[in-house]
Amino acid sequence: MASFPKLSTRALETEMPVMVQMQQLLRGATNTVSLAQGVVYWQPPKQALEKVKELVSDPLISRYGNDEGIPELRAALVKKLRKENNLHKSSVMVTAGANQAFVNLVLTLCDPGDSVVVFAPYYFNAYMSFQMTGITNILVGPGNPDTLHPDADWLERILSETKPAPKLVTVVNPGNPTGTYIPDPLLKRISDLCENAGSWLVVDNTYEYFMYDGLKHTCVEGNHIVNVFSFSKAYGMMGWRVGYIAYPSEVEGFAAQLLKVQDNIPICASILSQYLALYSLEPGREWVVDRVKSLGKNRKIVLEALSPLGKGSVKGGEGAIYLWAKLPHGNAFDDFDVVRWLANKHGVAVIPGSACGCPGNLRISFGGLTENDCKAAAERLKNGLEELVRDGLRQ
Repeated sequence: MASFPKLSTRALETEMPVMVQMQQLLRGATNTVSLAQGVVYWQPPKQALEKVKELVSDPLISRYGNDEGIPELRAALVKKLRKENNLHKSSVMVTAGANQAFVNLVLTLCDPGDSVVVFAPYYFNAYMSFQMTGITNILVGPGNPDTLHPDADWLERILSETKPAPKLVTVVNPGNPTGTYIPDPLLKRISDLCENAGSWLVVDNTYEYFMYDGLKHTCVEGNHIVNVFSFSKAYGMMGWRVGYIAYPSEVEGFAAQLLKVQDNIPICASILSQYLALYSLEPGREWVVDRVKSLGKNRKIVLEALSPLGKGSVKGGEGAIYLWAKLPHGNAFDDFDVVRWLANKHGVAVIPGSACGCPGNLRISFGGLTENDCKAAAERLKNGLEELVRDGLRQ
């Protein structure tokens, strides 16, 4: 095969998306069910879908819209942010999903040579966003071994010792890949540390409605904070690609710089998708929460399937749609090998922890299947893990 000396070093040194690797793996496996990709099993609200059907032939849908989003949706989101998230000084830009929102922010806030902070286990797409934009000084902080919460003591030390201070710190709350919820006092401490150091804090709130056992999601706001949100999981709109940025209104020039980036990537999010998002806000939070309640059963089913790994091996799951599991003997097993083995021999797919900076672990998603299908997938997973613990990776 010919070599490609002119390909971008920046692209070549960016990690291959783990979901692309999983899709390639599943093409070669037969009758495999997925506990891998972070999706939900439901479709968008029926009434919202019916409304957008009526818009398909409208010429407005085929034209460019405002870069920052259609005015009706942005107004509705500002209202939602104030009512649900206690964010009163934030402006909105609508993006083609939360991943594009994050790339917009990296391009707007960071320069090559800047240092940035993520916490392991980290969200792989955030890490890749830094790599592909030339941000190579990525400082990976530890999580608490018991709770997986970001280690704020480590962050305090890094922010004070690193000169210049890291440009940006990012967390996902509740977490991807762990499902760990960052309690409000800890989130506020992280925010205060960033403010004192002159660092941006970007919080990904994609799973804001995905909370269990009575926990409540909260946001923080300030002129150093940017919040990212998504319609993908909450409203079953993964393929429609709508997310949004809530950025500080009082920071001069922020909106103008975001618009430069937005205009050179999507110009605007799909107009039809934006209207579906707008109409989905009508049933709103209550519609989502009703569906999230059903995932509590899935979580319990998958937790039981992970029991062969032993006490203390499974963490997270207070929010989002993920559980985080430590493989037996830690790094004695290559997690990618385990993932391949589970897919090919036992017909179930999960994500290797090494894609999130933590080899020897697995990410398991319980959001994409109905209860009965989840039971079937969990049975395969349990059988595989029992064999792994007992016999190792026997083909």
